[in-house]
Amino acid sequence: MKRLFDVTAAAGGIICISPVLAVIALVVRKKLGSPVIFKQTRIGQYGEPFEIYKFRSMTDERDAAGNLKSDEERLTDTGSFLRKYSLDELPQLFNVLKGDLSLVGPRPLLMQYLKLFNREQMKRHMIKPGITGWAQVNGRNELSWQEKFDMDVWYVENRSFLLDIKILYMTIRDLFKRKNVNGKDGNMVEYFTGN
Repeated sequence: MKRLFDVTAAAGGIICISPVLAVIALVVRKKLGSPVIFKQTRIGQYGEPFEIYKFRSMTDERDAAGNLKSDEERLTDTGSFLRKYSLDELPQLFNVLKGDLSLVGPRPLLMQYLKLFNREQMKRHMIKPGITGWAQVNGRNELSWQEKFDMDVWYVENRSFLLDIKILYMTIRDLFKRKNVNGKDGNMVEYFTGN
């Protein structure tokens, strides 16, 4: 039932917002260049890697030594706007169609984190990751890493179709409330360094 709902909702969503996707793609292409879609390897179900899709929000600016500058330096006004309203996440509907993501589940994290989780935290990978989740509607990046993991594990152990509907409703509500998505005081999210 969850997979059927995911596919139906994602396909319907893509059709309904296709003009929005086209406009965002054109703006990103003009302001940030190519590629329009940013791909990054993330942790999927059972710890398997997959490529997540997002609209590009940062430049490829490098320092004199040829190294990428910090995320803060490369994040543009256009990118900040896309992130503020979670518009950069819209291409993940295609991840849902592919079966990499569910609409609701623990957010997929960077592959480099996989070796840092303890046994309890690893439970978050027992199900497919999601575009939104219990931690996202209960504080998102204002939570500590441990608080996020606790909520992810709670969702895994208590998930249901009705809970998913509640989370989707709360996600839409929070978007209209323009809640902060970039961490405390508007800063970028700190990297997880282990327990």
